[in-house]
Amino acid sequence: MSQSSSMPRHVLLRYLSMALLTRVIFCGAVLVGLLEILALLEQTTPILQRHLGIQGILSFAAMRAPFLLAGALPLSVLIGALLMLTQMTLASEIAILRACGLSTFGLYKYLIPATLVIGFAGVVLDDQVTPRSEQALAAWWNRTDPHPENGHAFWFHDGNRIAHIGYTSDGGNMLTKVDIYIRDASGRLQRILHAKSADYTHTRGWLLHNVDSITVEGEKTTRLPSVQDMGWDTSLHPWEFIRLSAENPPLSSTTILGMLRGRLPSHTSPGFLEAGLLERFLRPASLLVLLLIALPTIYIPPRTGTRSWVPVWCLGSGLLFIIVQGMLRAMGNAGLLPPAIATIPALIIFTLGAITVLLRNETR
Repeated sequence: MSQSSSMPRHVLLRYLSMALLTRVIFCGAVLVGLLEILALLEQTTPILQRHLGIQGILSFAAMRAPFLLAGALPLSVLIGALLMLTQMTLASEIAILRACGLSTFGLYKYLIPATLVIGFAGVVLDDQVTPRSEQALAAWWNRTDPHPENGHAFWFHDGNRIAHIGYTSDGGNMLTKVDIYIRDASGRLQRILHAKSADYTHTRGWLLHNVDSITVEGEKTTRLPSVQDMGWDTSLHPWEFIRLSAENPPLSSTTILGMLRGRLPSHTSPGFLEAGLLERFLRPASLLVLLLIALPTIYIPPRTGTRSWVPVWCLGSGLLFIIVQGMLRAMGNAGLLPPAIATIPALIIFTLGAITVLLRNETR
């Protein structure tokens, strides 16, 4: 008896999961395609000016796709869930499930596994795939840049050193206008190095060229003779300079933890890193909230059909949730809110709001 009674549940779980997954994948493909077209409209001219041709356009699109997919995932889940629930409601499938004794929250329970699969896939995409693809894209873009001198300068701290780089070229293998400020354990300045350029080889590591140096002892400064070449004792690799030169690039969790613990160079605040890490691992919970927001679609009156405004209100609520999350995250990045306050309250508020709407509809 237990085996026969569990069979319909497995069939229903499989049916609902596949229905949700297929629609989310379809919506994600459409959204990523549209975003790719918009990105290529902006970047096709620079790519062709670099004489990269069709292969360059395809390379840009392929390396950009994971980043676009990660950004489009919440909206894909929202629209995919709305499509599935609306179609099931208009086809009287929801009415049949209700007649069989399936409650609204029972339906939600059946949709949770597929949503969590999408959420954890999004975590892997954000944490492993997107940082690598964006790193490869930034290195390729820098290596093919005919005018790297137009790149912006940047600062970063690496242990007890603070460094300033004028610009990078050759995919991060060459640096220009390098200033290194060396401090002691108490933070007092000990030495300043200025090099016109630096390059990287796998055999010698980093080599500074045309180096001027100044030593600082208390209030006394001493200028040392210029040196033609000098080794740079740093563990940084070219790809790390590409990462540092980019503005807020996607980072893996291991990189974020290394930056928070001072093992890796960083040019962002700890609050920004902590908020990003917390938001990433709350991605499955965010998708569950979006699924809950889409659930009132099952209350579309049968005679209203496609003229109902319920899906529109659900879509607007989901977009509002995404916007509020983005605003709070921006405030967390700016240091105006603690990381936990910048990520968790929106989840709680919109979950309670969606549950309230569902309960009101249940009591009608």
